[in-house]
Amino acid sequence: METDSETDSSDGDAVGNGDAADDRGAEPVTFGREGIREGLVTCVPVAVGVGGYGVAFGVLADQVGLSVAEAVLMSAVVVAGASQIVAVELWADPIPIAAIVITTFAINLRYSLMGAALQPWFKRLSAAKAYGSLFFMADENWALTMRDFRAGNRRGAFLLGSGIAVWIFWVGSTVVGVLAGGAIGEPARYGFDFVLAAVFLALAAELWEDRSSLVPWLASLGTALVAAELFPGRWYILLGGFAAALAEVIRRGR
Repeated sequence: METDSETDSSDGDAVGNGDAADDRGAEPVTFGREGIREGLVTCVPVAVGVGGYGVAFGVLADQVGLSVAEAVLMSAVVVAGASQIVAVELWADPIPIAAIVITTFAINLRYSLMGAALQPWFKRLSAAKAYGSLFFMADENWALTMRDFRAGNRRGAFLLGSGIAVWIFWVGSTVVGVLAGGAIGEPARYGFDFVLAAVFLALAAELWEDRSSLVPWLASLGTALVAAELFPGRWYILLGGFAAALAEVIRRGR
């Protein structure tokens, strides 16, 4: 099987400069067609589940009056299921721009933590490769990419390939949801509202290391439950993420 480094050489896209190993002598992170292909193929089963959630978003978008083009544009550019769902739930006439912006900002702040987790590998990629890949980062393919990195692989393009899979199914299912909105009615009737939770449970099982994994998980769960009771909106998502990160820092520091 051809390797990433071989692919890079044939593509004229060899790893260099920012892609080289750092001063500590770590192996370089490759970026080529092999990583894209592996990421895409690996993520397809997960992306199918994302598609179910995309249908739910499409139905809700149709219910608030968004056209197919408007809903697809949002899905293609934003690529963030939770914040898009919240945005259409807050949709009104006139559009509460401030409320939507603040709420979605709070929800999407978790991506700063996710990006920080990728930093040990992505700092060895050029800015174009790193930021181009991050555009396609979602919760699902981020988890798969972290698993791939922790397994010892250095495929920097894995996030891009897996993100493309998520993007295709997300945008495509949005079209289906908008067009079939009238026939489907309430997405919860068919369990579409549980699809995202099911996907996350499957990903969590994949990321399980040992009993020590319970520490950040329980810290996140407890903080999120308390925050959901104390604060309005979706701040519990961010606070739960911060609690998990803090617990992990303390645990690793010991």
